[in-house]
Amino acid sequence: MQNFRLMGAAFLASAGCTPDSSDTAWGGYWDSGWNADTGRAGAPTADTQEDDGYEPSETESDYLRLAPAATDQYVFVANPDRDTLTRIAVSTLDVQTVPVGAVPSSVQTTSDYRLAVTLNEADDSLSIVEAETLLTTNVSVRDNMNQLSLSPNGGWAMTWYDPAAESLGTTSGVKSYNEVSFVRTEAAEHFPMAVGYSPAGVRWSDDGLLAVVVSDATLAVVDLTSGTPSVRLVPLTDVPDDAPKAEEVVLAPRGDYAFVRQRGEEGLLVVDLLAGLVDRISVGADPTDMDVHPDGNALAVVARSSREVWSLDVADPYAEPTVTPFPSDVAYGSISFAGDGSRALLYTNAAAIDRLAIWNVRDGTFDERPLVKPVSSVALSPAGDTAIVFHTKEDAADAAETEFTGEWAITLMEVDGNRENRLLLPSEPTGYSLSDDSRWGFFILEGTSIVEACSFATLIPDLVALPSEPAFVGVLPGQSVAWASQAHELGRISFYDPDATTLDTLTGFELNSEIEH
Repeated sequence: MQNFRLMGAAFLASAGCTPDSSDTAWGGYWDSGWNADTGRAGAPTADTQEDDGYEPSETESDYLRLAPAATDQYVFVANPDRDTLTRIAVSTLDVQTVPVGAVPSSVQTTSDYRLAVTLNEADDSLSIVEAETLLTTNVSVRDNMNQLSLSPNGGWAMTWYDPAAESLGTTSGVKSYNEVSFVRTEAAEHFPMAVGYSPAGVRWSDDGLLAVVVSDATLAVVDLTSGTPSVRLVPLTDVPDDAPKAEEVVLAPRGDYAFVRQRGEEGLLVVDLLAGLVDRISVGADPTDMDVHPDGNALAVVARSSREVWSLDVADPYAEPTVTPFPSDVAYGSISFAGDGSRALLYTNAAAIDRLAIWNVRDGTFDERPLVKPVSSVALSPAGDTAIVFHTKEDAADAAETEFTGEWAITLMEVDGNRENRLLLPSEPTGYSLSDDSRWGFFILEGTSIVEACSFATLIPDLVALPSEPAFVGVLPGQSVAWASQAHELGRISFYDPDATTLDTLTGFELNSEIEH
């Protein structure tokens, strides 16, 4: 699943930021892009785990930095070598470049498409850029910040320092492991504050009036309703120096509860954010993943070792849960709800298991399906009726030798039907993106100058040749037009319209752009 999401709303849109965000540091769920080979490591949670062939933690999608950010009309590209931000109008390929702060290391766009925000590492600032006019306002933040998150409504930005995150080599001087910076984007007001040790990210309420800054040992509850935000720390443990890793955090839509899944710990922490109380409830043996039902009313937790899905009432987490046993002895560890939540996919990437299960949530039954190879990651269409299953190069231990043995592969498959298309790949997939209308999926491959455009109607991919190897791929919100940014000393980005089968490339957009058809 795309973790660290708010109930009732996805946490961080993928194109300017998933995150699943973060997407990317603490599992890497922050910025755009995706790498099938990176993710979280974990520690054993039970003695049985060391003997069953499963890795201690499931692997979540990892996000890369310096990805472009998109609105419904524009793509924004940060140019750290020139301290500028480039706006490309997709319909006309018109290019405008404006100066921002020094060494912009990331760019994100607000959900209403009004603003683009860059984090500038060399001069410790944010640049807040109006998407239409390119009017730019710079605001200073605390030193050495290298991570950025925007609230769902775009009203707030938060920056923090992550020592494990990729940086552009600009950190220096005094470093704080407790400080974060909140910035009110409309007024460009900066509010620094000290929170728990080593903050790993932030959860925002749907209305943008509450933020919860997450550390392993504490949750910092930030009230954003007043002129000056106030913070209150809620300890998660009595021994902060030995706190287990908080692998997932979910915030209830009303902001009254937070749910914390910790690495190596049985049960789930329920945090009453209003009263500051922390309790632990049972969710089966070895919880490894959780996902929110699309209606925001239920939280599903996968108990891998006891082979169960526990469904909790978000409004009353102490109510009797619904426990659904797995369909077999396969220890699935990851879950993703599909579409309207009537189905969910169960799979594991902690062991070389070449199958997954489709859970029919309403009647509790399962459709278990064999796969050509084990699972690395799963990309579900927004409608939830189709999926791209990304496979590992490793084979299942008992797998018969086939053309796919020891090779990279994906499967395009129907979730609500039986059709599938297994594809042998020349190299490892390094990024993917899906259109909002669930008609198209796009992915790129290491060492190749192509984008694969996959029709979810036909399950047939089309190879799109690019001038050079792509680094990131994305889709414009509300459209089917894909963009692919490529390494080039003066900037290169291509736009592909799968309906018109047209490809346009801009080369050298940082200076004088040249359009190639």
